[in-house]
Amino acid sequence: MTSSSISTSDVTGTRAFSWPKGNAAIAAGVTAVLFGILFARPAQLLALAWWEDPNSGHGLLLAPLSLWLAWKAGVSPKAKPQPVLGLIMLVAAVAARYAADLAAELFIMRCSMLLAAGGLVVFTAGVRQLMHWWLPFTLLTLSIPIPEVILNTIALPLQFNASKIGAALLRMRDVPIRLSGNVISMPGQQLFVAEACSGLRSLTALLSLGVLLGALFLRAWPLRVLLIALTIPVAILINGVRIFATGFLVYFVSPEMGQGFMHTSEGMVMFGGAFLITGLITWIMSKGEDFYFSRKTA
Repeated sequence: MTSSSISTSDVTGTRAFSWPKGNAAIAAGVTAVLFGILFARPAQLLALAWWEDPNSGHGLLLAPLSLWLAWKAGVSPKAKPQPVLGLIMLVAAVAARYAADLAAELFIMRCSMLLAAGGLVVFTAGVRQLMHWWLPFTLLTLSIPIPEVILNTIALPLQFNASKIGAALLRMRDVPIRLSGNVISMPGQQLFVAEACSGLRSLTALLSLGVLLGALFLRAWPLRVLLIALTIPVAILINGVRIFATGFLVYFVSPEMGQGFMHTSEGMVMFGGAFLITGLITWIMSKGEDFYFSRKTA
């Protein structure tokens, strides 16, 4: 993947960050304190979800990465304060924060924190600066855990699809099986494809990786969207291969191969494979894009 197409982009001509001075520094400090007080609970709950929920663990990486990317991108030369729009966004964020707290709705509460941050950016530097930081804000959005209702709706079809792929691969290796929903029965054993094995964890992490790689190594928006879309079948396919590998080892080696450390290690290896496949797809797209632009400018 070539660095010539890096587009976090629009970095050309940006102004470096400079710390506010005088009254501006006091205003920034007061704003930071008020923001911390108002959104301390959502931030605490979000960090706790990243630490304890395996489906949300990628947030531990995305949050600091987003801050670094925003710092690296700097301030857009077209940045211009839009205090009215910024104030509207801030009022909406505060209202959403308290309404979500009353309704015990964690997703809206966490999103309100992001909306408030966007409101502050618009208030001080305008919508153009917010668009300039589209990548950090997108990654932060992807780090917010999906609501349980949506999560359960997505997980079940993923379980069934992964089970079908795993079962088909096992039949190709002449393993006698019977598939019933997300349960694969074989002589003396049953493999239950649980929610944890649905590929949902891989999918959320791969979507974030697709956004990041597309922004860094691809210039055309259609290719970036295509890359993100391709992470979905990659996650499903890799998880189907993981189920096949588990069933193969359980049938031919030992039932213990489908439990404990071996099962976890299997998942980590397959997850690494999914990352490599996504990187390879990005590299192919980048080379194709470079060839297209070189022919166009020749």
